[in-house]
Amino acid sequence: MMDVKQILSFIKIEHTLFSLPFILIGYFIALEQFNISPGIDLLWILLAAVGARGLAMALNRIIDRDIDAANPRTEGRLLASGEMSLQTAWTLSAAFLAMLLIGAGLLNPVALMMAWLPVLVFVVYPYTKRYTWLCHLWLGLCLGLAPAGAWVAIAADVHSWAAITGMFEYGTDFLWAPTILPISLGVALWIAAFDINYARMDVESDRESGIHSFPSKFGENATTRTTIQLTLVWFACFAISDPMDGIWFLASAGMMAALNIWVVLKKEKIKDFQTVLFRVSMLTGWILLLALIIGFMFEPNAGFMLD
Repeated sequence: MMDVKQILSFIKIEHTLFSLPFILIGYFIALEQFNISPGIDLLWILLAAVGARGLAMALNRIIDRDIDAANPRTEGRLLASGEMSLQTAWTLSAAFLAMLLIGAGLLNPVALMMAWLPVLVFVVYPYTKRYTWLCHLWLGLCLGLAPAGAWVAIAADVHSWAAITGMFEYGTDFLWAPTILPISLGVALWIAAFDINYARMDVESDRESGIHSFPSKFGENATTRTTIQLTLVWFACFAISDPMDGIWFLASAGMMAALNIWVVLKKEKIKDFQTVLFRVSMLTGWILLLALIIGFMFEPNAGFMLD
């Protein structure tokens, strides 16, 4: 019988906290864009998000259990070590899938009918690392869906399928293009930059196991250069998005991009580089969320803050 602590360890609850700001950023952007107030939808979005994140981690552990068992860093994970049975892992996966579907169903029909998309992306991800170093970008796509999903949950309440298709009676209008699209792309690139550095820990194991990580294929210097390039591009994505009406989000994005680059450049001098990198990356999400909310509070048209 699994206890709560083991379940939280299995799904790495700290990674759920890592992704939470992305979801809330998409949510608040939608509220501001459609000039509506917060409501019970936030609870259903969080329920679906926790289910989606838990499902993603469970599927990754199940599919990668043999790879994890062969890696000294991950051999102690519950499933890889045999402490958790495969049946239990699948049961947890089903429970998280149910949370995703229930949360999406309580939102609106569009959210429910689109719930297959993150599930498909999650299933594909563990296999990408077996064939291509682009697996880091695919992981970025997984997390980039978080703000997009929260935005769709609110936008579909207002415009139904037209929020996605852009097909309105008055013509074509892709409401997501100036707002959530660059944010989601920015998040995807940000996570890819983080993940190629995270993969530095497993270079030797990846080479032995045939895992196609970026560091194992291209080396340390290329990983550092690519991290800087990706970071500059994710900052550019945030810089051209609609939340940039004020200086708060722009300044915060620039500051956190610079801090992420500094950590990577100073990795040899940082005692626990991976822990610092994770904490800075997590802090980046929360700082951007706070800056977004502050910016909206000072905008006269931020209806969701003024009701």
